[in-house]
Amino acid sequence: MADKEPSTTGGYRARGVSPNTSPQLPLVSVVTAVFNGKHYITGCIESVLQQDYPNVEHIIIDGGSTDGTLDVLRDYTDRVAYWHSERDRGVYDAWNKALQIARGEWICFLGADDEFLPGAISAYMQLAARRPDAEYLSSRERWVHSNGSERIKGAAWSWRRFRRWNCASHVGSMHRRTLFDRLGTYDLSFGSVADYELLLRARDTLRSAYMSTITVMVRAGGMTDSRRALTEATRAKIRTGGRNQLVAMAELCFAQLKYPLRPLRRAFDTIFHLAVFTL
Repeated sequence: MADKEPSTTGGYRARGVSPNTSPQLPLVSVVTAVFNGKHYITGCIESVLQQDYPNVEHIIIDGGSTDGTLDVLRDYTDRVAYWHSERDRGVYDAWNKALQIARGEWICFLGADDEFLPGAISAYMQLAARRPDAEYLSSRERWVHSNGSERIKGAAWSWRRFRRWNCASHVGSMHRRTLFDRLGTYDLSFGSVADYELLLRARDTLRSAYMSTITVMVRAGGMTDSRRALTEATRAKIRTGGRNQLVAMAELCFAQLKYPLRPLRRAFDTIFHLAVFTL
């Protein structure tokens, strides 16, 4: 008899199992896209499982990994809501697929190499309760570089700032489901800044709320930390955000001039970090 083909779909929802949740609390859908991420995906999943908020589903969309990531997902198949593996067109394609599956009133996106900090989702839902009008919630992130440097990033959303640069920390931030009903899904033509472009569609009508709590650890690098992302953000600002083209191009030139200085800034962050923690 031939060996059974390994499963490419799993999770308790795939088996028709309903978890023990608290229906009186809003359901939060955590979405993770992964491709060949076996070294970090366990930490990501565990950071969601260890949250103290009782009404969470974790949906993981894999892009056809070949490095052992699927073995990790199979190990967690009884503890995550849903996972599926097939070739896709990148992170935002995976997110769009997850939006069709997610059942949460609130939806957030956590990278496969990122991790929620303890109490993050509870803090967000407390903010949601205080601001029932809000459709987008953001906080701050601990941005960690491979050289050991760390920075704290993330500011309150405001249209004045957001139309110039992505001031809000997107990782782990919460989107009310009705926001996607209003704005649509992610535009795959913005290969590295589609999350920024989607929120630009709302312009100054976005109803947001912010807390200064650090909710997530983000590993630096990836598609948003590149020159290409600067160019695509400029296209999004002009086409979607209505930014004056000359102003947007001037902002791009300034950002490109600063880009080579990033290693120096990271070196300074490393020295500062070592000085603080060795005193």
